[in-house]
Amino acid sequence: MINIESYGKKATRNGFGDGLHEIGQQNPDVVALCADLVGSLKMQAFIKDFPERFFQVGVAEANMMGIAAGLATSGKIPYTGTFANFSTGRVYDQIRQSIAYSHKNVKICASHAGISLGEDGATHQIMEDIGMMKMLPGMTVINPCDYLQTKQATIAIAEHYGPVYLRFGRPSWPMFITEDHKFEIGKALQLSKGKDVSIFATGHLVWEAVEACKQLESEGISCELINIHTIKPLDEEAILDSISKTHCAVVAEEHQILGGLGGSIAQLLASKLPTPIEFVATNDTFGESGTTSQLMSKYGLTSSNVVDAIKKVLDRK
Repeated sequence: MINIESYGKKATRNGFGDGLHEIGQQNPDVVALCADLVGSLKMQAFIKDFPERFFQVGVAEANMMGIAAGLATSGKIPYTGTFANFSTGRVYDQIRQSIAYSHKNVKICASHAGISLGEDGATHQIMEDIGMMKMLPGMTVINPCDYLQTKQATIAIAEHYGPVYLRFGRPSWPMFITEDHKFEIGKALQLSKGKDVSIFATGHLVWEAVEACKQLESEGISCELINIHTIKPLDEEAILDSISKTHCAVVAEEHQILGGLGGSIAQLLASKLPTPIEFVATNDTFGESGTTSQLMSKYGLTSSNVVDAIKKVLDRK
């Protein structure tokens, strides 16, 4: 039985801001950089208490990555902050050459990821970033599901040496992770046990999967729901253990169907345990302007889409 309830709403970007402030209090080597989006990244508390450890670089994201690499070379732990589109697509060369290639200890923190940022439209939305970042050798990729998990992840990555891509979002989103849900980089979080189908979800789609599981439970379908907050390194053991029980899978993510979490899991299953699998993701498309709910519905990223995918894979099974 899935026993997960929301206890309110708050944006995952707020979790980043609060986590950054907390880790700033704990670790004097943590510094922060921003590309003219302090309010959007919720970095005000860090700046207020640690002004000498904050660098406002303006609308110069490539320069921000170079500065961050230099700060890491001097022993600092830099957290960069801007929108996901500008944290990856705009500066991919700088990340690859100055950060990933030399394994710099830089934390690339990216807000407004996916399509759910809404009215800013296609030029600010990005659904390709997970694929871009997971392909970089040595890059850790984390996509937490709610406010608390984002806060936990923001704190945890300071203790992890090496480049990290931390992805989070703009809209207010249900909070459902509790303090007893411990966050560990590279360790999947099982939210419910089931025998009929394995659901692997990440980011905002974890909540949509929770809602889908509740609906299907009332129909007698037993769902095993696993929150894959760390996309790289992937918790292969948790995935294979679940699949060995259910023998079919659904992957749900706010990302292109090509190159994201679904691709990683499909590759794992193809090599280790061939299994029927279905995907809930955007399908080779750019976004557009609209409200979060309108866009999530139009592009097939809702609980009803998860339900449809589960029923389809069960038929295949």
